[in-house]
Amino acid sequence: MIGLYGGVFDPPHNGHVALARAALDHFPLERLLVLVAVAPGHKPADLDFATRFELARLAFAGLPRTEVGRDEHARTIDMLRADSFDDPIFLLGADQFTDFLSWKDPNAVLDLARLGVATRPGYPSEPLEHVLGELERPERVEFFEIPPVDVSSRELRRRLGAGEPIEGMVPNAVAREIEVAGLYR
Repeated sequence: MIGLYGGVFDPPHNGHVALARAALDHFPLERLLVLVAVAPGHKPADLDFATRFELARLAFAGLPRTEVGRDEHARTIDMLRADSFDDPIFLLGADQFTDFLSWKDPNAVLDLARLGVATRPGYPSEPLEHVLGELERPERVEFFEIPPVDVSSRELRRRLGAGEPIEGMVPNAVAREIEVAGLYR
């Protein structure tokens, strides 16, 4: 079984790594492919692809059976249609799952991949149940729990722009690269 974890990773943070680590523990994944969006279709990226790719490579370097790749497609369904994965599990956080019905062809996504949705303790179940109720194949969605990690890429960019510290919010190698290259300043 292959896991797919796509995103902008602008920058990658400890929440991203916690989700990947929990997925590796929860699912019998032979490998986890972290896909960095070259040109994301849902939100702009502050950094160019090459820099985000390098940060993601540093962030996920310590995880077993994990590799970082590039996603040339702006939408998940386009990536799944273009690549020949054999019933992969696409990983995402509960926040992203609550927006899943607004994705391009969400039911087609579920035809080509199962979803592994990471939830945190105390996350409200009502929005998740609403999305499940609207799907043609809700049995293709599996929830798994991750530890709470209070960090977001948006908050990191804000903190870095304001010159505030980010220690403990990103992997050490990512923090070093951001500092050395003067990113997000």
